Amino acid sequence: MAQTPELRPGRRERRRPLAELTPERRTVLLAYCRIDELVPEEEPVFEVIYQAAVAYMEQAGVPEPEENSPRRGMYDLCVKALVLDSWDRREISAEAKSSVGENRSFRLMLNQLKHTQI
Repeated sequence: MAQTPELRPGRRERRRPLAELTPERRTVLLAYCRIDELVPEEEPVFEVIYQAAVAYMEQAGVPEPEENSPRRGMYDLCVKALVLDSWDRREISAEAKSSVGENRSFRLMLNQLKHTQI
């Protein structure tokens, strides 16, 4: 029997929808990435990169925290770092290394979020 897309394999909980790239989040991300303006062809790419960053955090065991929670700032910084890394590497060869894995601040924040998840 096929599973519904709302259920994770091996789990009974419902998957939360991925965070929407609101105009406010988009503006903040563009500023963080130092992008003045996206051309129309880049818009869907930027959206997918953002959704991939949010999905990475979710799959790493760090769901999106509530707005104004103590964890929100670290979560947002991790997502921004993932988006920037993916944006910078979108045209680089497969041999290129990710700067996120080498970013000590990112790794510390991600680990802290994972270890403090309730």
